[in-house]
Amino acid sequence: MSESTSPPRRSRVIVAPSFDPRSQPVVSSETLPPLSPSCIRLDFIQSAFERPIDWKVEPVFTSSFKVDQLKGPDVRQAAVFFPLIERPSGLQVLFTRRASHLHDHAGQISFPGGRIDAQDKDEVAAALRETYEEIGVGLEHIRLIGTQPGFLTSTRFTMKPIIGQILPGFTITPNMSEVAEVFEVPLSVLMDTRLHRLHRANLPGGGHRFYFSITWQSYFIWGATAALIRNFYHYLAAAQLVIKP
Repeated sequence: MSESTSPPRRSRVIVAPSFDPRSQPVVSSETLPPLSPSCIRLDFIQSAFERPIDWKVEPVFTSSFKVDQLKGPDVRQAAVFFPLIERPSGLQVLFTRRASHLHDHAGQISFPGGRIDAQDKDEVAAALRETYEEIGVGLEHIRLIGTQPGFLTSTRFTMKPIIGQILPGFTITPNMSEVAEVFEVPLSVLMDTRLHRLHRANLPGGGHRFYFSITWQSYFIWGATAALIRNFYHYLAAAQLVIKP
């Protein structure tokens, strides 16, 4: 098992949320077919990432998912680890709840991850470094599976998801200065699109923005994290058509 002490992180300024994402109106969205139970097994997911899959990103956010080459002074490059864990009951996905005092996305449900630093070789290295720093899971307990398209958040982060498995024998050691809680959600729940809700939020200066949410138990997963989950569904749905489960 792996135990670690997280290194010091950058100081952050306390910022209160500007609006309640739970209270924003839900609008109609496309009804999507269910995945076969075989498609949410680890062997199927690994097989899907070993070959080219012809698929399309979530249509509500097509432009937001075309940012892998986006550069600019107002754009901050970031990467997250989409962690899969095999349990006797099936695959689970690990999440963190961010500490309430953080400057960016305080209190939100997130994947482990963060900004890509100058010393990081690439997005993968950044996601794995941040995973170690946030929850204490090191490289020896991670098996990489693949990547998905990056997503441009409303706060101008380009969030690149790195898909991987957390191997047995790991120990969670949260960095309490950044992580308030670590928990798991069944992948079967996250891939059930009947639980996906599309919200429309009116902006103070006019206009509006859309975001998905998924509620499980007391957890409200929304924004960029929910968009990455929704996109993962689209990928597995396309893989289902070409790979015999």
